[in-house]
Amino acid sequence: MNTLELIPSDAATQTPAGLQVMTLANDADPGTFALDGITRIELNFPKFTDGRAFSQAYLLRRRLNFKGDIRATGDVLVDQLLQMQRSGFSSAVLRADQSLAHAQRQLGHYAGFYQGDAAQPQPKFVTQGAAA
Repeated sequence: MNTLELIPSDAATQTPAGLQVMTLANDADPGTFALDGITRIELNFPKFTDGRAFSQAYLLRRRLNFKGDIRATGDVLVDQLLQMQRSGFSSAVLRADQSLAHAQRQLGHYAGFYQGDAAQPQPKFVTQGAAA
């Protein structure tokens, strides 16, 4: 399973030179943008109850085959991290009041999933059957 890079909010402003970053609004269709040369796409959660960025991340990974960093920003809570990882996010900037240690523990609770997701589209019964 792909791991989600966790970024404390105070380190989020650091962007390495040469990195091509695109920020998408929640109502934007990722399929309408040219992604050539883009190395990171930032998707915003304006509040934790707004889940449109989950759909955007999944679209970017599965349908548009985006291989770069998809970063969650905004109102990012520890409770959302597992779903972010499964829907295609590769990094997340935690809200300032969220514990990095708690977030790391949360991501370590599950070794795998029965259903397919953005990182592993095949369900477990297909991948286990192929290994046997």
